[in-house]
Amino acid sequence: MQSLTRAREARPLAAMAKKQVTIHTDGACSGNPGPGGWGAILEWRDQCRELKGGELDTTNNRMELTAAIEALAALKTSCAVTLITDSVYVRDGVMQWLERWKANGWRTAAKKPVKNEDLWRMLDEQSARHDIDWRWVKGHSGDPGNERADELAREGMADRLAESAAS
Repeated sequence: MQSLTRAREARPLAAMAKKQVTIHTDGACSGNPGPGGWGAILEWRDQCRELKGGELDTTNNRMELTAAIEALAALKTSCAVTLITDSVYVRDGVMQWLERWKANGWRTAAKKPVKNEDLWRMLDEQSARHDIDWRWVKGHSGDPGNERADELAREGMADRLAESAAS
């Protein structure tokens, strides 16, 4: 697993007093665009909470972002979070692009509008509430948290399709 924490000399004392939460996230899409789902697992001490959801017409990148947003939003207080994703898009966005996009008025280096700006803004807002150690893991490589988050994402997609068919 690759740690995405930017170099810090020491964590602030306030962060050490925060609840330590580990989050695994994943997104899935059948077709791109197409129906999709997201899943997240929140672990704190010996407790585990699973979240999932889906959309009928979305992209994989939107589901990856939504998984992280929903997981962070589910935390009621500011926490010290280790967030593990298999998304290179989320990894690179958080670690390389986000600050530059904000400074450039949500424009890319090529002066084009940022794709999924709405979700990047929400992720930025939720991230600001927490002290996050972003980590990346290769998808479908046997990491139990990532595998379960993938299952939840697929369940979220299936649930959304079933709801749509029933209405």
